[in-house]
This record gives sequence, C-alpha cells and structure tokens, in this order.
Amino acid sequence: MKLLIYGLITGILFGFLLQKARVIRYDKQLGALRLQDMTIVKFMFSSVLVGMVGIYLLNDLGLVKLSIKGTVLGAQIVGGLLFGIGWGLLGYCPGTSAGALGEGRWDALWGIVGMLVGAAVYAEAYPALKKTVLTWGDLGKITIPGVLGINHWFVIVLCIVGGLLLFRWFEKKGL
Repeated sequence: MKLLIYGLITGILFGFLLQKARVIRYDKQLGALRLQDMTIVKFMFSSVLVGMVGIYLLNDLGLVKLSIKGTVLGAQIVGGLLFGIGWGLLGYCPGTSAGALGEGRWDALWGIVGMLVGAAVYAEAYPALKKTVLTWGDLGKITIPGVLGINHWFVIVLCIVGGLLLFRWFEKKGL
C-alpha cells in the first residue's frame, strides 16, 4: 500500500511538472512532432537523466534492486510505431493527454479512450502476440553498460555530458 501512495504522489508531482513546463500544451506537442520546438524532448530527457542517476544510486546503496525487462526488438518497434502514430494523430502522448484532460481540454479524452481500447485489444491479442511479435529479436535482459562491459556510472556520465551538449545546441538553434 505504501508503494501505491508513493506512486500516486510521484504521479501527481510529475503531472504538476508537466503542467509547469507547459509540455501538455498542444502547440508544444505539435512543435516537437515537427522538430521545431524541443521543449518536450528537453523535459523528458532531463527526466530520464535524473531517473537514471537516482535509480542507479539507490541500487548501488542497496536500497532497491534493479529488475531489467528483456529487450524484444519486434515489440519495441511495433510499440514505438503505434505510440508515434497515436501521438501524431492526437497531438498528445499518454502522459500529456492525462495532463491536458486535467486542464479541461476535452479533446485529450480521445487519447485516454484510445489507450484503454488499445490495452484491451493488446490483452485479447496477447496469446497470438506471445508467439509472434513478442519473440522477434529477443535479446534478453541487457543494458548498455552490460553490453559494453563497463561500469554503469561511465555510461551515466556520458549520457549527462551528451544531454548537456544537446541542450546547448538546442538553445543555440532556438529550439
């Protein structure tokens, strides 16, 4: 129960930050899709970097245990295409559609309904997918540091430096 409360608090905080960063605005979504406004990319990549540091720090301190999900290329490619098509058609991704609905933008409701329908279709199709798409390119439980055979902190530092350089480039280009 305690973990559910932590999840709820984290979700509310994340939604608040989405709203404050203005990434749930349709114009920001459209700008990201057209590669003209990198606000969403900067926000999400910052979230990934902070999460990466936090999770590995907690893991190294023995406070959490990593549970690596297997990499299946077929599932990643099909899922990524479906995500991208949905985002392109609706103008919101799953998190931002919930935030936009919270702000009173009723058009985002279509995305939430689409997520629910998609989840139901996936659940019904799972037995067939389990034998096909979910087996294509199964690489197992891999990580970038594991594949490279190096310490995870080296990869984290490279990602942070790369992120900072990317953010600087975005700012120079006015993105």
